[in-house]
Amino acid sequence: MSANTDRYESAVARYFEAWNAGDPEALAKAVAAAWSVEGTYTDPLATVAGHTEIAGLIAGAHEQFPGFAFRPLGAVDGHHNTARFAWELVSEADGSAPVAGFDVITLDADGRIRSVLGFLDRVPAGA
Repeated sequence: MSANTDRYESAVARYFEAWNAGDPEALAKAVAAAWSVEGTYTDPLATVAGHTEIAGLIAGAHEQFPGFAFRPLGAVDGHHNTARFAWELVSEADGSAPVAGFDVITLDADGRIRSVLGFLDRVPAGA
């Protein structure tokens, strides 16, 4: 495994830690560990910048989908300072996954996320 592969996988692991953080304090710490101070997140439903807005977006997802967790699908693929990976949102009660997509992240020199471009492949009606 190359150093770059480790770098991408570490960044993505921190990303999932943030998305799955359970309380506001853990969420704030996980977002700070995953994203650079000026980090951004953009998908078809949201565009946010900075740790506070990113944490707010994640908290909103937890409110909309209580009892769900984000899980990676497949391997992380990357080159230069960019990586991509697929994910799904899984019910901890029954294992259903009503939401799935893939994200492309750009990393800074420290391996923290500068930007996320998210794509939604599966979304329930009315979500």
